[in-house]
Amino acid sequence: MYRGNIEVKDDEMKYTFIVAAAGVGKRMDLGYPKQFLEYDGRPVFIKTLEKIDRNPKVTDIIVVTNAEYTHKVEELCKKYKIEKLKCVVQGGKERQDSIYNALEKAGDSDIIAVQDGVRPFIQDRFIEDSYGMLEKNPKVDGVVIGVPVKDTIKTVDKDGFITSTPDRFLLMAAQTPQVFRRDILKKAYEDAKKTNYAGTDDSSLVERVGGNVIILEGSYGNIKITTQEDLKYL
Repeated sequence: MYRGNIEVKDDEMKYTFIVAAAGVGKRMDLGYPKQFLEYDGRPVFIKTLEKIDRNPKVTDIIVVTNAEYTHKVEELCKKYKIEKLKCVVQGGKERQDSIYNALEKAGDSDIIAVQDGVRPFIQDRFIEDSYGMLEKNPKVDGVVIGVPVKDTIKTVDKDGFITSTPDRFLLMAAQTPQVFRRDILKKAYEDAKKTNYAGTDDSSLVERVGGNVIILEGSYGNIKITTQEDLKYL
């Protein structure tokens, strides 16, 4: 069978990437959304898409962006030949709303990954190892790329007093991609919408409905471009 512009064997799982590019960039103080910031001659989200597009495991790509930029994103994807682009979806008020909108377009994909558009240092091994984990281990519902925290972490109360010091060796900083079986991800998002629950990432929603999510070690270089200080990595 064919999916987009690539052939997919009938016994292979279909692997859709949802790329979130609907930020407004307030913390960057650019005057325009940070996904359009140029890096190496291209908008940063295009650099992210190019890496995903080239990976043979990926079946198709859905980009979710701000309503006023959907046409611009479509044109940029065409210009830079993102061949596996399935569609560009209008985002919602919050990131969680945006991913929900994109999930509605995911069709019959077996696996769905969620990736930050402004995290351009995604590696092929993140994509392939996540796929392999879900393919080989039916007990795993999701995979999160993450790294061990380097600093000692403190929890504090509303007045700033420290209440505890978690064991650093049990703490991981979550990154993207975050990759899940389609059915449990849709269930998690639908439940969150119905109950007006706001999670901090995709995995938190899946964990909430009883999903078994595992962390695979990523890279400290797999940063999300969020503030002016991050520009030194480009």
